[in-house]
Amino acid sequence: MATLGIPQNTIAVLQKYKFNFQKKYGQNFLIDTGVIDRIIEASGITKEDFVLEIGPGIGTMTQYLCERAGEVVAVEIDRNLIPILSETLAEYDNVTVLNEDILKVDINALAWEHTKGKPIKVVANLPYYITTPIIMGLFENRVPIDSITVMVQKEVADRMQVGPGTKDYGALSLAVQYYAKPEIITRVPPNCFIPRPSVGSAVIRLTGHSEAPVHVEDESLMFRVIRASFNQRRKTLVNALNNAPGISLEKEQLQKSLEELGVPATIRGEALSLEQFAELSNIIGKKIGKQRANMEDENGQ
Repeated sequence: MATLGIPQNTIAVLQKYKFNFQKKYGQNFLIDTGVIDRIIEASGITKEDFVLEIGPGIGTMTQYLCERAGEVVAVEIDRNLIPILSETLAEYDNVTVLNEDILKVDINALAWEHTKGKPIKVVANLPYYITTPIIMGLFENRVPIDSITVMVQKEVADRMQVGPGTKDYGALSLAVQYYAKPEIITRVPPNCFIPRPSVGSAVIRLTGHSEAPVHVEDESLMFRVIRASFNQRRKTLVNALNNAPGISLEKEQLQKSLEELGVPATIRGEALSLEQFAELSNIIGKKIGKQRANMEDENGQ
């Protein structure tokens, strides 16, 4: 099978099948073997690995994955690509193509079926319009992840790895860094794709933490605090948290929480580190618990 990372081979396959790009699926196929080599190298795949590929397209990177991995499952939403994949991957017996929407696939069940709980590796040239839901879905659903090595929009890669006090820092930065160690591998210009996207891209590797980097009593409360802090990022943290859903404390109690954390009442969410958000949510959680207990006592009397 001809290497699909070479532009003329990709074009030949597309012409043979009279394939039309679907804008709704965010289809931009890689046509640079150097970039594919870097993705494969960064993912550190061996014959011991089970790999999930999201959005294989015509199978450009899938061919490389099949050469290196023990087993590959490629999930492709566009049914028009299934006959193409049947041809381009015909010589590999270690690949399964699923014609599914990745956001509707039970990835935990899929991983368990193939690995019985061993961590998996995810590799993808992700559709940019659903990058965040895909990555957060993998983490929040507790899929056993070794690493996620993906092509994403450059701005999204930047957001995933920055720290407090920068304009790109936000809820996505904190969520990704809570679950994994992010590292940008390489920047990728638009001319490495067909059709060319209007934005620059980057390959980022997210290596799953073996244990959480911070101690947090209530993970869902921490993420409610984080989301509320950045929903109105120009507001002070106290005002952003006041009246936020799921954070049922009076403004005075929120100010006391920030005092206990040791930060000024005028601070904004973008100035807090992951460790501080974890500590703040633990403080808020205790206050909510105490408030609830007092109300139950009053109702019981």
